[in-house]
Amino acid sequence: MNSKTIAPGFHPVRRDHLFQEQAPDAYKLKGKLAEPTVCPQCGAIFRMGRWVWGDAPKDAHQQTCPACHRVKDNYPAGFVSLGGPFFAAHRDEIMQLVNNHEQRERQAHPLKRIMAVEEQKDAVLVTTTDTHLARGIGDAVHHAYQGELEFHLKPDENLLRVHWTR
Repeated sequence: MNSKTIAPGFHPVRRDHLFQEQAPDAYKLKGKLAEPTVCPQCGAIFRMGRWVWGDAPKDAHQQTCPACHRVKDNYPAGFVSLGGPFFAAHRDEIMQLVNNHEQRERQAHPLKRIMAVEEQKDAVLVTTTDTHLARGIGDAVHHAYQGELEFHLKPDENLLRVHWTR
């Protein structure tokens, strides 16, 4: 990865390190919610200090989860750009891999979701509610199909951009 190709304000993410949030995330809860709390949009339950899937009791408190809040505000935490001639030729199977990865992550972590998939000229832009999901999608596609993979982190906004081409 050449430093001349990095957009100003973005810093490459080392693939051998975990992403550490450096700025406060406006979508993270400021305090602990009353338990159990259910999200009225998606049905996720805040139980034992985290959001999980399950059946909510009838007397559960209600509050929108951070993922649904991001979707409502249309404010993604991650952008995954997939493109190139190989992608165009294998678009359906690569997008199936992306969707399978998101479904696996979402089962264990209700706040990790794909917000939208936007078709672009010779590419696709996937937006996510979580930076770690965006990174995971990039890693999964790169592991399966090789190619060029870049991570660009904007630490002051907790925003991760992932670019994969082949």
